[in-house]
Amino acid sequence: MLILLLTPMSLAAQHECVILLHGMGRTSLSLAPIEAMLEEQGYAVWNDGYPSLTQSVDEIAAPVIEAGLAFCNDKQTDKVHFVTHSLGGIIVRYYFQDHQISNMGRIVMLAPPNQGSEITDEMKDGFFYKTFMGPAGQVLGTDDDSLPNKLKPIGGEVGIIAGEKEGASWFLPEIPGKDDGKVSVERTKLPEMKDFLLLKASHTFIMWDDEVIRQVVFFLRNGVFDK
Repeated sequence: MLILLLTPMSLAAQHECVILLHGMGRTSLSLAPIEAMLEEQGYAVWNDGYPSLTQSVDEIAAPVIEAGLAFCNDKQTDKVHFVTHSLGGIIVRYYFQDHQISNMGRIVMLAPPNQGSEITDEMKDGFFYKTFMGPAGQVLGTDDDSLPNKLKPIGGEVGIIAGEKEGASWFLPEIPGKDDGKVSVERTKLPEMKDFLLLKASHTFIMWDDEVIRQVVFFLRNGVFDK
């Protein structure tokens, strides 16, 4: 049972909107628990899928985010927040390289490969990865010319939650330092982040963790995590 220790529905949240962006190979259902909690707290929530395995980040970013912004505009909300998992964080960063919105709120990124992933370095040339991970999966390496490492800082208050999984990585045991099974903790970070939190959670299931969900809501309300 989810125990969040949050106050009842916030009146301020009734005038705020949250755009959710799932990770690579996932669907909007993967963020359904976060969606439900945010709606319970009074936020308008947009949660729709996007073709993460068949299109490039460039092809994905504008259509999906602008659909979310249109939803928030229809709800006549005063502020727009973002909550992302994995690739979703890169899509938000990419979009705001050359776009701005006047009612920008806060951004919570869950397990984002903000400095790339060693998994991509190791597997991007393999048949399985090239066939099933699509063009977006090819640009998430750790080299200086990879897409995540070429993106400039973005506006908005950014909070990052990284996961730490016990044992070796599922795909690449030699990921340096702590990792969530796919992304190293250090590579989730951004220079412009306002707050950072490390929790015991795996990359695949971090968005279903009760404490992660509680911290998402707390950051959207307060601009910091509850430590």
